[in-house]
Amino acid sequence: MFSPADFPTPTLVSVNGVELEVFETGQENAGNPIVLCHGWPEHAFSWRYQMPALAAAGYHVIVPNQRGYGNSSRPADVTDYDIEQLSGDLVVLLDHYGYEDAIFVGHDWGANVVWGLTLLHPDRVSKVISLALPYQARTEKPWIEFLEEFLGSDYYFVHFNRQPGVADAVLDQNTSRFLRNLFRKNVPPAPPEPGMMMINLARAEASLGDPLMRDDELAVFVSAFEKVGFTGSINWYRNLDRNWHILADVNPIIQQPALMIYGDRDTIPKSENLTEFVPNVDVVSLDCGHWIQQEKPEETTRAILNWLEDQNAA
Repeated sequence: MFSPADFPTPTLVSVNGVELEVFETGQENAGNPIVLCHGWPEHAFSWRYQMPALAAAGYHVIVPNQRGYGNSSRPADVTDYDIEQLSGDLVVLLDHYGYEDAIFVGHDWGANVVWGLTLLHPDRVSKVISLALPYQARTEKPWIEFLEEFLGSDYYFVHFNRQPGVADAVLDQNTSRFLRNLFRKNVPPAPPEPGMMMINLARAEASLGDPLMRDDELAVFVSAFEKVGFTGSINWYRNLDRNWHILADVNPIIQQPALMIYGDRDTIPKSENLTEFVPNVDVVSLDCGHWIQQEKPEETTRAILNWLEDQNAA
């Protein structure tokens, strides 16, 4: 059983005008880096089950709390959280360790950043592993306009942009309840209820499904967000249209070997055209929801290590 006390002690690393709180293991494997990027509203701690196994397999495992999270910097300007800045942090993090490139693994928003990093800085990424979020092809309209048209103004991506500060305040006031209601597994499928999903979760008295993690694990996430609030992390969403413009003239094809890991019960749909944009991709599906590496830790770790072994043997 994993204890939060076993999680590595972090260091603060100066990158790209900010400081990142970085957790490491496998430092004896210098020269073989793998960088794990968390999603929203998460923390480097979400990779606690994968880190020891990757280090044991010979990797130098580098896990940052990205800007806006944990004890990493939280710049005030919304534009400080666009894809240029978020990917730039990871590039300078590689520079800090003296690495030309690395394997990058991302879950949820972390996957979005890793896909963007690979588009903007392809020479710094050797392989891509994405959990939950497949490559998002650039839409004809800016993303928020596109999502508003299809999913409405209450869809949380749209709400975060159109009503800045409203959701942040509700989540800040109900941090523990929100995270307890969000981090669930075996949630029965149901049609979406009216209103803004994240605000509804923050106010809901009852939790659906089963707890994703033990109380002492959940406390790591709760204490982190109680300390810093949600605005920095939500600002990632407020740059979706800015990112749409930044990526306008970038070659949209990912050439690196890639692994896409889906949760079969995730509400994020699987990509129907993934191989058009990521021709060298392998796909694994696990019987779980959205929080893949925490819900199915052993299966996730095995899928990653088996794929890396196959890549190294090729």
